[in-house]
Amino acid sequence: MGKDEEERERMNYAVLNSDEASTGEKLEKYTGEIQWSYLKPHFEAGSLVWVSEELSITEVGEAISDDESDRVQSWKREGLLLIPSEPHADYWESIEAEFRALVVSPFVLIQPLGEDE
Repeated sequence: MGKDEEERERMNYAVLNSDEASTGEKLEKYTGEIQWSYLKPHFEAGSLVWVSEELSITEVGEAISDDESDRVQSWKREGLLLIPSEPHADYWESIEAEFRALVVSPFVLIQPLGEDE
């Protein structure tokens, strides 16, 4: 392999493997809007976590991803994070609710979309 070929190989490798985005930026890429009907199986599996509109869903995802359990527990105590129950699911189904959602395995974080979104 000549010098030019070696340089191209090194450069291609660097481009493919040098994602300098922060965890938050990476998570933001995987946040999207989704209807309740697609989330219902995750509710039934117990993997949904409702995120208050007071919090950034990306910030919560980052805290879970980085295993910041004190921070997550604090949000739970304050009622800013909760595991939805059957009445929540029934209501969301009745209004055909839409959510902002983010998968942070094994959880699916959800945040209701406001009427202005």
